[in-house]
Amino acid sequence: MKTLGNLSPAPGSHRKTKRLGRGIGSGLGKTAGKGHKGQKARKSGGIRPGFEGGQTPLYRRIPKTGFTNKPFANDYSVVNLRDLNRFENGAVVTAESLLKLGLIKSTKLPVKLLGAGTLEKKVTVQLDKLSDSAKVAVEKAGGTVKTGN
Repeated sequence: MKTLGNLSPAPGSHRKTKRLGRGIGSGLGKTAGKGHKGQKARKSGGIRPGFEGGQTPLYRRIPKTGFTNKPFANDYSVVNLRDLNRFENGAVVTAESLLKLGLIKSTKLPVKLLGAGTLEKKVTVQLDKLSDSAKVAVEKAGGTVKTGN
């Protein structure tokens, strides 16, 4: 039985420390496997990732062109029509109710309903934005739409 007084590492999990500079037999005497002099032989020797020996590194040589719309993009939590079939007939679909069902991750982003799939329930949709096809499908199923929550 193992207790705190007689614990030992699993077989093969514990290796002996590499003892550097011990002379004959170890193979790691004198320069301790670091070669002769130079930056990499020093105690704090080493170079940062991407360093090319003083040559202008690749990430600075490549032209930085193009435009990205990321700072100005409108992000939405997206829900499809087929997902609304989880609701009861006559239910009100809001961001909070979608969050409870796990269809969106948070209510921080505005929610947009897209028209993928078919809707078989009569629901009232109160979301920030809807695609035209989703709006038509909700009204066709007998539901109502209120945007700009």
